[in-house]
Amino acid sequence: MAEYRFYYPIQVRWMDLDTQWHVNNSRFLSFLETARLAYIRQLGLWDGKSFFDINLIVADVHLTFVAPIELDQHIRVGVRVERIGNKSLIFDSQIEDAETGVVAATSSIVMVAYDYASRNAMPVPDAWRQAIREFEGI
Repeated sequence: MAEYRFYYPIQVRWMDLDTQWHVNNSRFLSFLETARLAYIRQLGLWDGKSFFDINLIVADVHLTFVAPIELDQHIRVGVRVERIGNKSLIFDSQIEDAETGVVAATSSIVMVAYDYASRNAMPVPDAWRQAIREFEGI
């Protein structure tokens, strides 16, 4: 089982369910995004005030569904940066039951450092590298 230094709790809502009474597959991406943004904010990579200043854009998503999530289930999302490239970061995440640790999904998401004003990829800032390395212990 993967080890994470950052976990974000997710409240499952009735609107997250589908007709089979479990969380719809499309909501898993929303859960991952919510947790990833909380991670980015906690590390001080973005202050959350302007979307033009987040300087990240999704390039690739791999999501593996392992188990269903139900309405009253307490879940959390573990997030970490697995790799820092020249212009990209790979975020590794795991959605799990907060009480039992049973994994519901795993993901690997490539985010590209991106300048929204110029609409171009940019190098990963050194300050981001340092903050991530210090937090992740790498």
